[in-house]
Amino acid sequence: MQSKEQNAKTQKRVDVSQKRLINCNAVDVNQLMPLKYHWAWEHYLNGCANHWMPSEVPMSKDIELWKSDKLSEDERRVIMRNLGFFATAESLVANNIVLAIFRHITNPEARQYLLRQSFEEAIHTHTFLYIVESLALDQGEVFNMYNEVNAIHNKDKFEMRLTEEILKPDFSTATKEGIQKFVENLIGYYIIMEGIFFYSGFVMILSFLRQNKMVGIGEQFQYILRDETIHLNFGIDLINGIKEENPEIWTEEFKAHIVQKIQEAVELEILYAQDCLPKGILGLTAPMFKDYVQHIADRRFERIGLPAIYRSKNPFPWMSETIDLAKEKNFFETRVTEYQSSSSLTW
Repeated sequence: MQSKEQNAKTQKRVDVSQKRLINCNAVDVNQLMPLKYHWAWEHYLNGCANHWMPSEVPMSKDIELWKSDKLSEDERRVIMRNLGFFATAESLVANNIVLAIFRHITNPEARQYLLRQSFEEAIHTHTFLYIVESLALDQGEVFNMYNEVNAIHNKDKFEMRLTEEILKPDFSTATKEGIQKFVENLIGYYIIMEGIFFYSGFVMILSFLRQNKMVGIGEQFQYILRDETIHLNFGIDLINGIKEENPEIWTEEFKAHIVQKIQEAVELEILYAQDCLPKGILGLTAPMFKDYVQHIADRRFERIGLPAIYRSKNPFPWMSETIDLAKEKNFFETRVTEYQSSSSLTW
């Protein structure tokens, strides 16, 4: 027979069946093993495998091209608008993870991924500082663009509204309404911000890279796209997991509300593309982005169990292959930076 002390020790061990993504009071959130949500751990490992730093990417060709007269004003506008949007958007995503999402997730493997993602968001913000400094751009202009350019401001304001209630000290996911508000936040940041708002920028900047222009910025956007693909997939798994564990939240009324939010975001993104592209460049036009944004919105609808509504064709089929990480070249094979081992660090 086991002693009382042995019984007490055994009772403290995690019963994997009791793990839940939110509202789990039965399991110690500090005990990672045994895993229940293997998808969360796989996303964490994939994120670690993609580690990179912006300073590893040479910017000499970008600097030379930026200082030359070989870029049109319309091309410069597209680059500046996207730097301005992403510079603040990455911080908004990071703040949402740390201040709004993390404390309500009660599963350790999902939290492990969120820690990795928040670090990646910091790297992305660092990336835009590195680009701004390399090109000797006005830091105030780029990092304050979300206050000065309506098309950017309106997207960021849309996202910040989704965080307001979650940030209140008395917010809780203990009720059906609380879970719905939390899921709305997750959809707002994973599906809309990272899954829709970011993708127009990826197309615009990677179009430069496809023509061998601004190759340093383009390479960094490839790395960010690789990270964001994993962020999006984790977010979809998290949203669908919470839905599965709390089926009562997925009402017809709530689904209609989510569809309306995504439709609103699509319209904001179309206006953003029009602001970036008052004239066509590099074979890109604003009307093409209307089709593209609607196309990817349909893909996001389908991934969270909602029907596609736009049925628009993808005008940028090359992006599908770029996003397919299995087909993507190894961006990291040419890196020359050597990381210091612990034994070589000086204190």
